Amino acid sequence: MTDARTAETPVVTPDRTDPESAIAAAAQRCSNWDRWGEDDVHGTLNFLDDAKRASAAALIRRGTSFSLSLQFNMDGPQKGWRRRTNPVHTMLDTGTDAEAGTQGFPHGLGGADDVIAMPLQCSTQWDGLGHIFDHGRAWNGRRAGQVVTSEGDRVTGIETAAGLIVGRGVLLDVGRVMGTGGELPDGFAITTEHLERTIAAQGASAAVGRGDIVLVRTGQLTRARREGWGDYAGGAAPGLSFTTADWLHGSEIAAIATDTWGFEVRPNEFDNAFQPLHQVAIPNIGLFLGEMWDLDALAENCAADGVYEFFLTAAPLPVTGAVGAPVNPIAVK
Repeated sequence: MTDARTAETPVVTPDRTDPESAIAAAAQRCSNWDRWGEDDVHGTLNFLDDAKRASAAALIRRGTSFSLSLQFNMDGPQKGWRRRTNPVHTMLDTGTDAEAGTQGFPHGLGGADDVIAMPLQCSTQWDGLGHIFDHGRAWNGRRAGQVVTSEGDRVTGIETAAGLIVGRGVLLDVGRVMGTGGELPDGFAITTEHLERTIAAQGASAAVGRGDIVLVRTGQLTRARREGWGDYAGGAAPGLSFTTADWLHGSEIAAIATDTWGFEVRPNEFDNAFQPLHQVAIPNIGLFLGEMWDLDALAENCAADGVYEFFLTAAPLPVTGAVGAPVNPIAVK
């Protein structure tokens, strides 16, 4: 399954005092602009075609399924950064209303109804291609202001990906292979070498190839579940190193998700930067990033049977014009 381009990934060590130059150089090396035409809105999801979805279905052997989503509730990880709050769930009709006979339905009928208010990226979610810009440019070189306006993302809204993210999933349990007790410490930068060592340790079923949906487990969510959310949302965390940009591009994966709030290592690897890998991956590579995925139960199962590939369906909620959306990913083995 490994693409030949992966073996040719260059090793680049950027100057941590110069994020601007490092980001510009990585963006130029890894750009997929116009690769699928000037009108493209799917980015790396173009690598995930019908044939790959069909072959992924053959990975289902036992039918055992795993939800990879956190719960959406008021006890979630958010702390209010940039007005991101946890979901607020409110009942509109309840059983007590039905018992009281105040709902106005005939012949004894009663019911319950509810509403939820939440930021679209408050829990398990996908970053869409309109979520991050590079010097005012969105995916495929479009002007950011012509893509995302007060009306939402009018070009690459998350609804354009609603039926596409279904295929072969691969778990890279870096926390189990490289960490202590299955967990990487906060601030641990996962390099290409760490990814490749994890693949080698896990065996043939963990080989990563074109069109795959890669899931990287760090173990930070395991720690948060044990110790409390703390600074999980936005604080220090293990994650992908900026230097993996070339691997993300060269491997031709369709999408990648982690069990952390911000996907990449935090603090970031430059003296003055914020989420530099996002700046390369989303607007330049066209890569869909998933965050806050719960990979623990799946990881235990994969470790037990030694099989790290599975059928994965991970459709975002198709909120028209959204730049990100909640998802309940389901892995089936």
